[in-house]
Amino acid sequence: MTTDSLTDVAGLRVGHATRRGGGQLTGTTVVLAPEGGAVAAVDVRGGGPGTRETDALDPRNLVQRVEAVVLTGGSAYGLDSASGVVAWLEERGRGVRVGADPSHVVPVVPAACVFDLGRGGDFKARPDAATGRAAVEAAARTEPFAPVEEGNVGAGTGAVVGRLKGGIGSASVRLDSGITVAALVVANASGSGFDPATGALYGEYFAGRRVGYPAPEVHEEATRRLADAVAESGPPPLNTTLAVVATDAELTKAQAQKLAGTSHDGMARAVRPVHLLNDGDTVFALATGERPLDAGSPLALNEILAAGADMVTAAIVRALLAAESVRTPGGTFPAYLDLYGKGRHQSP
Repeated sequence: MTTDSLTDVAGLRVGHATRRGGGQLTGTTVVLAPEGGAVAAVDVRGGGPGTRETDALDPRNLVQRVEAVVLTGGSAYGLDSASGVVAWLEERGRGVRVGADPSHVVPVVPAACVFDLGRGGDFKARPDAATGRAAVEAAARTEPFAPVEEGNVGAGTGAVVGRLKGGIGSASVRLDSGITVAALVVANASGSGFDPATGALYGEYFAGRRVGYPAPEVHEEATRRLADAVAESGPPPLNTTLAVVATDAELTKAQAQKLAGTSHDGMARAVRPVHLLNDGDTVFALATGERPLDAGSPLALNEILAAGADMVTAAIVRALLAAESVRTPGGTFPAYLDLYGKGRHQSP
């Protein structure tokens, strides 16, 4: 039995801290690796990234494994949430050993942020260290293989894709080799997630789903309602899409970095345009190393690379279908299914 989410990669856990109401519409999501960490890499392609500790993931540098990855709202301010995760890990002696005493560790916690400032009405409502601690504690409390909560939660609480409500989405696949590849995405893009000519989700063309084409009159009404929401919300917001792509295969840091890079193709299939100056699009890759990679097969790594992109596409589709409409003093952001209805889609 699988959950069709990131936690199908054994040992990974996901926790959300969600902040809504009182001017807040933001949050933090933590991917917690098994104790001892996972091989990690990153690829940043957006023109406006907000990140922390990404240089440590360069294959030329010292750190091989990380204990957690933080995805957060709040733009650059929200990166403070990683401090709460660092403190939680230090208390448990998890991190890079830097001394003879087991407590002498430095947890390396890569983080990336999305722009959601002011979407709840209060520009100063943003995640902090306490939010990060709450998210990692939530991850630690989950049972193994617990499904990932999707939609308006964690770092996806204030997420927007174009002018539609975005959020958290996740997906996984088990390859014929027995290796699992999965993705978790915070869908929050400047570009659109659906075709303005038909109303179909771009990602459905590639996500192994039956493409849903709304009736012309449904699309016409949805277009009108979306235009009304845009008029209420003012200028387009700044955005960023984040992803964690994970596998239980044994990868080197260089191979993991290649996985992070090719997984960006999944964004390009589901969001158009993508990787703009207003985006900070970032993909982290994690490899737990539970299953050996067949070094004798030139296709073994290629299958993982292709699956990473596929899972990012599928996760963005799921994020858009799981999102719920939001109306706050900071703007009105309708959900895709509230505009187009649920009847034309298969279950995610």
